[in-house]
Amino acid sequence: MTLATDGADEQSFRTVASGRGSKQSDIRAHNERLVLSLLRRRSGLTKANIARLTGLSAQAVSVIMRKLEDDGLLGRGSIVRGRIGQPSTPMALKPDGAFSIGVKIGRRSVEMVLIDFVGTVHDVIRETYRWPMPAAVTRFIKEGVATITNKFTDREKSRITGVGIASPFELWLWEEGIGAPQGAMDEWRTTDLLKDLQDHIPFPLYLQNDATSACGAEFVFGRGQEFQSYLYLFIGFFIGGGVVLNGSLLSGTTGNAGAIGSFPLRGQNGHIHQLIDVASTSTLETHLQRNNIDPSPLWNLAEGWSVFPEAVDQWINTITPPIAEAIVGACSIIDFPAVIIDGGFPPDIRKRIVAKTNSEIDLLNTKGIVRPKIIEGVVGAQARAIGGACLPYFDKYILTSTQFAIELA
Repeated sequence: MTLATDGADEQSFRTVASGRGSKQSDIRAHNERLVLSLLRRRSGLTKANIARLTGLSAQAVSVIMRKLEDDGLLGRGSIVRGRIGQPSTPMALKPDGAFSIGVKIGRRSVEMVLIDFVGTVHDVIRETYRWPMPAAVTRFIKEGVATITNKFTDREKSRITGVGIASPFELWLWEEGIGAPQGAMDEWRTTDLLKDLQDHIPFPLYLQNDATSACGAEFVFGRGQEFQSYLYLFIGFFIGGGVVLNGSLLSGTTGNAGAIGSFPLRGQNGHIHQLIDVASTSTLETHLQRNNIDPSPLWNLAEGWSVFPEAVDQWINTITPPIAEAIVGACSIIDFPAVIIDGGFPPDIRKRIVAKTNSEIDLLNTKGIVRPKIIEGVVGAQARAIGGACLPYFDKYILTSTQFAIELA
């Protein structure tokens, strides 16, 4: 992973604020996050590199790096010799410096992952269902956390930063869309998932919208590091999205920033519908069911998509024109330089969707806007669960906006 070279990132790290009115402990924690975030974006920087990029003094950087190394979050590379000046030591995040558990609550399955500090997935637990119910989901989370952590030593357990849950908000509103009987999911109206779990999970708990969480995973571990601002689309059972502006992952006033699925579209008959109705994996499931084809490979095994190639071809051709229209509409409001598309499908399907979306945008009138780059995400089908696991990291280790380094007195 490399630091973007367009100058925007470097300037954002170099600016130094005065720090008036701030507690030294807050300043120190902020600068530790700054260093960790910088090394996450470009591994192998030396102390001199970091001092130059952040504007912090060499002494301040040395103190910070020593503390992070003592905490087990940073490791040293091989000493670089043969250059002018003193030999230098590149630094990098230690994969085992921290761990996090992420949970994705989906309309057809619930999934749990364990990731390390650099995003490598070490464990996956998954369970499918016809539709999600609170009791089944809470049981899965409690049992899953116990199963994963029972494999850990006490030292490793101490490095688990938390459990992040990525879930669609207001699940009870999706009964009809997922084929549940009327009223079957009303329990979600009064369910406080974090409260129900807090006495059973010995780690901090976090909750975020599933699509925003997926966007967060791309922000931390994927191509989101290449851009200061972008629109993110995740095509799951229902399409959703996220927004990053000026290096900040936005959740919005109600947590629904980037809810691209609600984008209004006018059909051929003049009827107004939403992107979610025509550009989600649920439409492929419905097509398969209507033709007496078992759709379960869509949710049980990603590679299973190859068993119905004609239906997938038709689906891609159907969803990409409205996706292109929604992208152009979004870019008319915010000047996104890039749009990242990912989803709950195999990488070859993602590649085809991105290529076809690019072709569809070429057919639209984009006068007055700068055409964004349409690119593939790299996190993949587990983006929501990995995004859930990112939530504790956001809380403790990552700068989520263009914040400033503050020099300690």
